[in-house]
Amino acid sequence: MLNDSKKYLQYKELKTNLGGKIMLSNFDYYKPDNLQDAVAYLDKNPDTIILAGGTDLMLDLRSNKLDVKNLLDIKGIPETNKLTYTPGEGLFIGASIPVNAISEDQEIRDKYPALVHATDALGSYQIRNRATLAGNIANASPGADTSAPLLVYEAKVHIASSEGTRVVTIEDFFTGLKQTTVKDNEIVIGVSIDDVKPEEKSIYLRKSRIKGHDLCNVGLALRLTEDKKVYIAIGAVQPVPVRLTELEESLASKELNEDLGPWIQEEIKKYISPRKGSVRSSAEYRYHIAGVLAKRGLLSLIDKGAN
Repeated sequence: MLNDSKKYLQYKELKTNLGGKIMLSNFDYYKPDNLQDAVAYLDKNPDTIILAGGTDLMLDLRSNKLDVKNLLDIKGIPETNKLTYTPGEGLFIGASIPVNAISEDQEIRDKYPALVHATDALGSYQIRNRATLAGNIANASPGADTSAPLLVYEAKVHIASSEGTRVVTIEDFFTGLKQTTVKDNEIVIGVSIDDVKPEEKSIYLRKSRIKGHDLCNVGLALRLTEDKKVYIAIGAVQPVPVRLTELEESLASKELNEDLGPWIQEEIKKYISPRKGSVRSSAEYRYHIAGVLAKRGLLSLIDKGAN
């Protein structure tokens, strides 16, 4: 009988011959059932990787992009499993809540349509059964689908450590390309969004290279409040998802009507800076698509607001 090391080498050789990959990291896996134990583990092990949905993490492990020493599974922590909507207060989405739980909640669909448009577009149905909202933003990809809707809803991110819990705005959460404000000894436990008025309208539009499940080349969210204030946020056109506050201010001085369609289609291009040389799409294409989506989204909200 082969000993363990020979079994491992034989398995590695077999997988290599088949063109496959194996997980080379030898890591410590820990799944606490409370927040106190989780943050204590982080204090002792600052090089820990957090596991919530794990849809990206598993791919990185399989392709050997990560050398993980400690893996902290947060799905057993009660605070991360909360999904609550309270009238007059708003919505809380725990870090372990799968995206499909958001998409399939009728109250969320009615109150926060832009968010649901984004969660519906995130990967395949099977992926959405595992992927989480917190994981989507914690990766800090410029094109993360849920980022733009969270920006127009002025969401807040709840972050815990042994020193307590702090709350940061979604705008302050992203600090750079693939970077966030979360420290090595901290865990994102959830995202909150204030309640919205019944008269509010919102929409999320995206464009990807192909139809179906693909990363977006441009993702745009718009929100129209009951007092006719327009919020606009966009992803995949700068190192971080951004809310276009200067464009919002320009829009505030104008009457909301169909004439704004061509105007915003050109105006939005002044406030974005797509990366040149991207293998997924050219900067010129992203400029064009940003304008198309801005026009389409704004006219849609104006039409809904008039009815």
